[in-house]
Amino acid sequence: MSIVKDSIDVINVSRRTFLGAIPAAGLVLAVGFPRFALSSDEPKYGADSMPHGWVDDPLVFVAIATDGTVTMTCHRQEMGQGVRTSLPMVIADELEADWSRVRVTQAQADEVRFGNQDTDGSRSVRHFFEPMRRCGAAARTMLEQAAAAQWRVPLAEVAANNHEVVHRSTNRKLGYGALAKAASQLPVPARQTLRLKAPTQFRYIGKGDVKIVDGPDIVAGRGMYGIDTQLDGLLYAVVARPAVYGGKVVSHDATSALKVPGVVRVIEIPGTPPPSEFQPLGGIAVIATNTWAAIQGRNALKIQWNDGLNGSYDSTAYKASLETATRKPGQVARNQGDVAGALQGAPRRVQAEYYIPHMAQAPMEPPAATARIVNGRCEVWAAVQAPQATHDRVSKRLGLPSDRVTVNVTLLGGGFGRKSKPDYAVEAALLSQAMDGKPVKVTWTREDDIQHSYYHTVSVEHLEAGLNAAGKPIAWLHRSAAPSIKSIFGPDPQHEQPFERGMGLVNVPFDIPNLRIENPEAAAHTRIGWFRSVSNIPHAFAIQSFVAELAAAAGHDPKDYLLDLIGPARRIDPRNMDDSWNYTESPLVYPLDTGRLRRVIETAAQQAAWGRKMPAGHGLGIAAHYSFLSYVAVVIEVAVGNKGDLTIARADIAFDCGPQVNPERVRSQLEGACVMGLGNALHSEITFKAGRVEQGNFNNFRVARMNETARDIRVHLIPADFSTPLGGVGEPGVPPIAPALCNAIFAATGKRIRRLPIAGQLSA
Repeated sequence: MSIVKDSIDVINVSRRTFLGAIPAAGLVLAVGFPRFALSSDEPKYGADSMPHGWVDDPLVFVAIATDGTVTMTCHRQEMGQGVRTSLPMVIADELEADWSRVRVTQAQADEVRFGNQDTDGSRSVRHFFEPMRRCGAAARTMLEQAAAAQWRVPLAEVAANNHEVVHRSTNRKLGYGALAKAASQLPVPARQTLRLKAPTQFRYIGKGDVKIVDGPDIVAGRGMYGIDTQLDGLLYAVVARPAVYGGKVVSHDATSALKVPGVVRVIEIPGTPPPSEFQPLGGIAVIATNTWAAIQGRNALKIQWNDGLNGSYDSTAYKASLETATRKPGQVARNQGDVAGALQGAPRRVQAEYYIPHMAQAPMEPPAATARIVNGRCEVWAAVQAPQATHDRVSKRLGLPSDRVTVNVTLLGGGFGRKSKPDYAVEAALLSQAMDGKPVKVTWTREDDIQHSYYHTVSVEHLEAGLNAAGKPIAWLHRSAAPSIKSIFGPDPQHEQPFERGMGLVNVPFDIPNLRIENPEAAAHTRIGWFRSVSNIPHAFAIQSFVAELAAAAGHDPKDYLLDLIGPARRIDPRNMDDSWNYTESPLVYPLDTGRLRRVIETAAQQAAWGRKMPAGHGLGIAAHYSFLSYVAVVIEVAVGNKGDLTIARADIAFDCGPQVNPERVRSQLEGACVMGLGNALHSEITFKAGRVEQGNFNNFRVARMNETARDIRVHLIPADFSTPLGGVGEPGVPPIAPALCNAIFAATGKRIRRLPIAGQLSA
């Protein structure tokens, strides 16, 4: 961690003029944090990475006004994970601020002021915990210095306490507001002398009793989401997009659409041929005085389409092609020992194939954005995870200088990676431009969202193992075939990229002497994008399911077998796992700690009373996974009736993310991950026929319903001190859910599930 800590600088920006809406009458501090310069083999707005190179960014985070109000700028986006609460509470704790006097403001898209604002990769708190602490501690120290100077006493005699600085011997007090102006004239303390709190002194961090900043507004219906934007003279738009990725309009007839009451105009949006990155698919937009009229106008359009190269994409045929690819040698991603020889000489061989389909993120709030152009300046209001990508793409597509584009970020009604792709914001900007700058709101219907998403990759995972006489693997072969996210950024690489292979594939933590990972080709035929937990989902499903199959073949208990495969506690360096990625310049390479992985497995098993006698038709399943620097294990209890009806009685989740900044949000995220993981496993599937998505709404793209999820979800947090690096929270809980569920079904019925979703397989 020394590289990160030594690269942080707090800056006094109280007298600068670029602060915008941030009050500058008192003390304003920013923190310079090293933004990662990405390697050439990773998309710019990607999930978590092993970066190299450093760029310092000034980030405005805390302002103390002369009335004592503390305003904290949140540079990450709120989509239910609590980032607008967790990051400010870190500053408030080190600042010794009264939480009731803290206000949180949302940062606009601005890379100069706020650095990297992309909210993905489960990294907001873990990357910015240390900078937030230093910023708060610097402000606290400067207030103490200002008070000591005013009282003409040594600094050691004063201390900040709950929004005041107190002189210990006389009990004199000065509020933060009274000291803010004087403090603003002081230099920031050198980081080597900065005094951070000991964890025992924390008031908010790790306590779990700080209420969500946005909670009252959300409950009262005052929370502003992307779809809630209202402007004078607002027009409403929906877009008819090509049903096939890469398709384009040949011709269209808008006569009937223009006769619909309320329809104002019909406009063609030029498409962007693949790879489309964050650009619109193109199509025909209908602009009206209300959304309903726009939808009816779209229904009346007559459009002739050219489907392009992906018009023959078919899920059934593509699954077969992936299976064929994984049954032959592929690009080698990791190789140790002699797998071929060990397999040939093994007393017993086991093999299995697992299939995970495309899935759509389907957030509760579908994509929505509003744009307006006035005096050559474009302003956008949108629920986006990547405001800087939004700003950049709008600026370039409109041909406007960067400083003439403003992106305002609203609350996100869910994201799950879909809203990292701001194609819908670009649509709004283009339509406003076509309407001479009038404000235009683009609304995606649920059908638009499901049929034109950036989908989770489809995958076939082929595994083979050779077992010795005791039933333990002496050889392990894993071939993974899945189209890559990088296919939307440039020429399709037709292989999973290093950052995808690093999600549980090449870094499988098993103590097996002969191990080989291969990655056959898989071309992309639709838009592939971020999905909560990304490639960890198929890799964990296949590996943790296969481990349970090996345990059954060996006649061993699945939990004991998994622990035996992991082996003794040790630290595994990821640089030894994938030679294709250059880690040599990476300052943030954390080893995988198998001791921590073992601990979550043992904890989940203990809490679930693993090994207890189960009634007929009941079963326990276990799975574990490491991702985003966090360790998680899940035990799921199920009951399966004679007709295949499934009841999920309980889920025990043991979680080790290192120190927990906001335990209440950690628990909430894991409960949500469990629900989403169960929905993925039970129902979620996007299929293609003639290049077209066959699903359109929640009637045929099912998510978990209340009666289908676990009746009892129990989260068991592993305590850790603050010397341990923080792990991610938003995503790691999803990957082990599906394999734990399928392993429980096998324990209950003897039926092995190797294809997701499960729907229909239990009654077959």
